Amino acid sequence: MRFSRSRIGAIAILALFVAAGAGCTLVNKIRAKNELNETAKAYREGHFEEAEQHAKRALSYDPDNKTAAIFIARVIHQQYKPGVDAPDNIQKARDAIDAYKHILEKDPKDEEAFKAISVLYAAIKDETKLREWIMARASDSNMSSEKRAEAYAILAGKDWDCSFKITELPDVKVTTSEGGQPGVTYQKPKDPKDFDTSQKCVTRGLEEAETAIKYDPNNESAWSYKTNLLLEAAKLAAMENKADLKAQYQKQAEIAGRRATALADERRKKEEPAEAPASPTP
Repeated sequence: MRFSRSRIGAIAILALFVAAGAGCTLVNKIRAKNELNETAKAYREGHFEEAEQHAKRALSYDPDNKTAAIFIARVIHQQYKPGVDAPDNIQKARDAIDAYKHILEKDPKDEEAFKAISVLYAAIKDETKLREWIMARASDSNMSSEKRAEAYAILAGKDWDCSFKITELPDVKVTTSEGGQPGVTYQKPKDPKDFDTSQKCVTRGLEEAETAIKYDPNNESAWSYKTNLLLEAAKLAAMENKADLKAQYQKQAEIAGRRATALADERRKKEEPAEAPASPTP
């Protein structure tokens, strides 16, 4: 097949554009790598704002560079000061959250990013966003059963904490000394809303613990929180003078507690270093 001169010229120009594009891409990758080197240097020296700027330039040169995205999230995270409630510091935490979410957009299973976001939401006391964040993973069918169980167990733990903070109040948990023997009785909180809150948290927490166990029957945390939530349910039953119901919850807590203990024992055995084989007898 013979091409006209004009056709040959067009092909040559196209080839030049392709070559130029490839060359530009290579140059940008080199630039991104250099910026990442500067990022690492500034990060090690504790110059986090400078490190952030270098990392952002690296990502602008190479938008698919995951290392650059990770560096951006980490250096912003480092600039957040835990326990400081100043608006600019809270905003820094939210900026870090957004940066970690950018990582998860390309790699939904990045555990560092998921856990960092959870930690940051907890640090700035945004309980609503934290629960939404963990629930999103718990209900994500693309996640493994084990990961979903972990998420549900975390939610169960938060609901246990919700109730425990109420049932351990001094005017609720009352120490007694009948017959010279120390004991504890539980009375309804002075504010009826507190009792209702505790009930709701226990009910929801038990549902979450059961769901976690459904996804992973060997999840130690789920069994532990189920145990503690049943004990919370027993306290609430005692506040309403429902002795039979209290006894039922305590019995269920005992059974769940045995399962949690068995799983803890299994985990410790796996973590123990294997004994070295005995030296052969000469």
